[in-house]
Amino acid sequence: MSNETGANSATLEFLARVGLIAYGVVHIVIGILALQIAWGASTTEKADLNGALRTLADQPLGGVLLWIAAVGLAALALWQASEAIFGHERREGFERVRLRVTSGVKALFYAAFGASAIAISLGNGSLGSQSKEQAISGVLAWPGGTVIVVVAGLIVMGIGVAGVIQGVTMSFRQQLDTSSMSAGARVALERLGQTGYLVKGLVLFLVGGMVGNAAMTFDRKQASGLNDAVSAILAQPFGRFLLTALALGFAAFGLFTIGSARCRRM
Repeated sequence: MSNETGANSATLEFLARVGLIAYGVVHIVIGILALQIAWGASTTEKADLNGALRTLADQPLGGVLLWIAAVGLAALALWQASEAIFGHERREGFERVRLRVTSGVKALFYAAFGASAIAISLGNGSLGSQSKEQAISGVLAWPGGTVIVVVAGLIVMGIGVAGVIQGVTMSFRQQLDTSSMSAGARVALERLGQTGYLVKGLVLFLVGGMVGNAAMTFDRKQASGLNDAVSAILAQPFGRFLLTALALGFAAFGLFTIGSARCRRM
């Protein structure tokens, strides 16, 4: 490998770790917004990714923060894209295909998330609930549109189940090199990851179910995403306490992502 190639690889790795930190911060902000909603505090933002980005944009030097986040997320997208094409060589058969497809989906997500950060920093807004509803309505109008939306919902539910499994088995530890961490710090990081993956997985499962139900009942308003899941949880008996648990879980995932950025295997 040439010096230039090595330098480029090191730069991409550094930026990807910055992206992980930004991703973690966004989850902490989502947790704070959900906590405010749970206990009736005044907030004009929704407890979802775009709401978190807009909250960051309103802070001092918010535009700069969003651009840093966007660059980091773009680096994450490139890293995952390279994993989708060239990665997981030590795995064989279906396992390699599964991991490469997962990396490809992550690459698309990080790229879209970074684009949202840029759009908000430029004052152009982002994909809100209304436009999501319009998009879903448009897909439902296609031949076979109901099947497409149901499959999309099942995919999101599957991602949620995978997150729960990662939380229960703590398989996310395979992605980390914690050899330089103290025993106490390693245990704390693992507990944050376990809590975060469990809660986020359950929420994604709920969101996927809502998307699928929207397709089956032709009720596009049920499929707007995370913020609608927050509203659905709040409407349940003891919803305030359930939403508090969700908020703490998202904050735990954010802290885990920030804490593991340095020791993530890349």
